[in-house]
Amino acid sequence: MAEQGDERRFGEFVVVRRHAYVAELALDRPKAMNAVSTDMARSIAAACEALGGERDVRVVVLTSTAERAFCVGADLKERNSFSDADLVRQRPVARAAYTGVLELPMPTIAAVHGFALGGGFELALSCDLIVADRTAVLGLPEVSVGVIPGGGGTQLLPRRVGAARAAELIFSARRLEAGEARELGLVDELVDAGQDRGEALALAARIAANSPVGLRAAKRALRLGHGLDLRAGLEVEDAAWRSVAFSGDRAEGVAAFNEKRPPQWPGE
Repeated sequence: MAEQGDERRFGEFVVVRRHAYVAELALDRPKAMNAVSTDMARSIAAACEALGGERDVRVVVLTSTAERAFCVGADLKERNSFSDADLVRQRPVARAAYTGVLELPMPTIAAVHGFALGGGFELALSCDLIVADRTAVLGLPEVSVGVIPGGGGTQLLPRRVGAARAAELIFSARRLEAGEARELGLVDELVDAGQDRGEALALAARIAANSPVGLRAAKRALRLGHGLDLRAGLEVEDAAWRSVAFSGDRAEGVAAFNEKRPPQWPGE
């Protein structure tokens, strides 16, 4: 397990900090309100690749060092200088950032304050849970600049709020204040201003007390089973159960329960 305060930087704009079994992936381009440039996208993807391979990371929390924003989406100043060929070349780099977060094998939590727009909101949607403070403003404004949400928004948003509500939000390009976002289910927990990071890390610590093997298998079952018919979904669940039923974590969990002590998870 990494020591408390362990910190690694990925490129100029992403830093990963360890809090025991929780990894904090911080977007760190505050002067640009974390607008995702090509370099920043590469760094997000690299950080996710590294974290995905670390067996002692049980939860990842996605945070921002920018005071006024979680992330304002794609760097449109950079995009304005692109030729069509540049845009084609950048596309797989950008996609790798969003899918990097989406495909992390452990539970993920986004801590959102201020603006979370376009690709910034899509990074949050790529997480399993979203904690937002009351300053949060969320939206997918892409059609207002002639494109569509391309970081997973057209697929992830309807999975949270249903097809019709997602269509209204995407087609209108409107922004939502934190309260409405909570009412619609875009945000899972709403906290006072300035408390998003602290509450997300606290929630992550509570989750990380559970079996790392169980957490990853439960996430796998949730993700793979979504959208399947019930019978197929139960087969996905059964496969995930079989992957943990004979694990060291299962044996330790049962023993700890019977011995009335906290479990010491082997993580295997």
